[in-house]
Amino acid sequence: MKQHELTFSIIKIPFDFFVIYFSFFIAKEIRISSDLIPLPLQTIDNTYLQGFAFMWALLYISLFASHKLYNLKITHSKIQEVLDILRYWIYWFLFFSVGVYLWNWIFYSWTEIPRLIILFTTFLGISGSIIIRLLLNILHRYLLQKWKIPKRNLLLISNKSLTSITELLQDIESSKIYNIIWYSNSKKNHDYSLKYIWGIDKTLNYISKYKCNEILYIDSDFSKKDLYKIWEHSRIFGTRYRYVTNNFDVTKTNTSLSLINRTPVIEIENTPLDNWWRVWKRIFDIVISSSILVIFSPIWLLIALLIKIDEPSAPVVYKNRRIWQNWNIFNCYKFRYLKWEYCIKESYGTNNIDDPAIEYEKKLIKKWSIRQGPLYKIAQDPRKTKIWTYLEKRSLDEIPQLFNILRWEMSLVWPRPHQPREVEKYEQYQQRLLTVKPWLTGMAQVNGREKNNFALEAKLDIFYIENWSFLLDFKILLKTFVIILTRK
Repeated sequence: MKQHELTFSIIKIPFDFFVIYFSFFIAKEIRISSDLIPLPLQTIDNTYLQGFAFMWALLYISLFASHKLYNLKITHSKIQEVLDILRYWIYWFLFFSVGVYLWNWIFYSWTEIPRLIILFTTFLGISGSIIIRLLLNILHRYLLQKWKIPKRNLLLISNKSLTSITELLQDIESSKIYNIIWYSNSKKNHDYSLKYIWGIDKTLNYISKYKCNEILYIDSDFSKKDLYKIWEHSRIFGTRYRYVTNNFDVTKTNTSLSLINRTPVIEIENTPLDNWWRVWKRIFDIVISSSILVIFSPIWLLIALLIKIDEPSAPVVYKNRRIWQNWNIFNCYKFRYLKWEYCIKESYGTNNIDDPAIEYEKKLIKKWSIRQGPLYKIAQDPRKTKIWTYLEKRSLDEIPQLFNILRWEMSLVWPRPHQPREVEKYEQYQQRLLTVKPWLTGMAQVNGREKNNFALEAKLDIFYIENWSFLLDFKILLKTFVIILTRK
């Protein structure tokens, strides 16, 4: 996602808000100064009209945001965007027309708003929204064409002759928002003037180094296994993957039809959690995390006091290095449940080579770990403090991670973050767990927990990534609380 795409999507929100807000007042003036419809004159005081305008402008923004009308991608159909505006304006009009009269004396007791002002506001708002979007799209395209803002680098995967795809390439180039600067295939095509990326390894390297923003698949000599690697890499490193033909049979989940200029293509989407859903999820995380911290503050303050009494010279909150989105490293906070001498101190400036706690942990893992794969679980860990024998049963050590959530390093629901030495053992498909921020609880935590092997845990979390919804989040959070309370 380029910065200018985000900017041009976000600025639509205040523009739309002010269009709707001021449409009410313009509609009122039209009703007073003209007699377009010969009915008895009815109007409303500006003081009351401000309340209606503000409330229903917010409804408009919410309705459009929930239906992706503030999409953060610039390569969608403009005609479809106009049709969507018309459709959701009709919904807004129905909500407004019914709600404004049904809710009178329930949610407000101001005064009634004349029906003709509602009708005029609807026509003014539709026209204003469409005009604003057309002007912003024209400005955006102008800046792209004049190289005022960077274009999107596109990697072509094709074994077709230049003659057979000339029209396609010309159509893409005529959009003026793409640079087709590479093509990839297992064999070189001497007809192409584009830079050739030879073989699967170099193709994967280009993707992992973030050198391309999009991949357009036409056809290739790559094996299905190699194509699967390219597809997985595109999801791991956030590269948009689309294809022209219908013979890509590795997967067909989470696909959508879109356009590159006038060329219809199929896009394989990483997750439904995209665009403004991420914004709503972030707001949800902040509200819930803050509420939990405030409501249960006596409990976690008591836990902190008990830990400090048990070992006064050691920190109460333990910092542990974890891998998050796009392979970045952050410090995951936990209430310390190991004796300080056995805590791995890589987050405290101690080199792992010089840390005897790591060697001791490796011995315990080899002898007592009850899990297979990259993750470990040491049964009857002798390093634990006395107090934590009880507290661990309720997963109370993870309370400080709510601060990680407020710092935007984690969130409430998604795959759990893992340590660098665990991530090094991931298979390629398991690296999809790093395409999003890590989270406090997730699909695997409420379906088997540590009883799962890592392969099953990864599959559960990838299923969640591909099938995300707010309803699924609520189910996982509710199951998490049940597990904490019952430990089942």
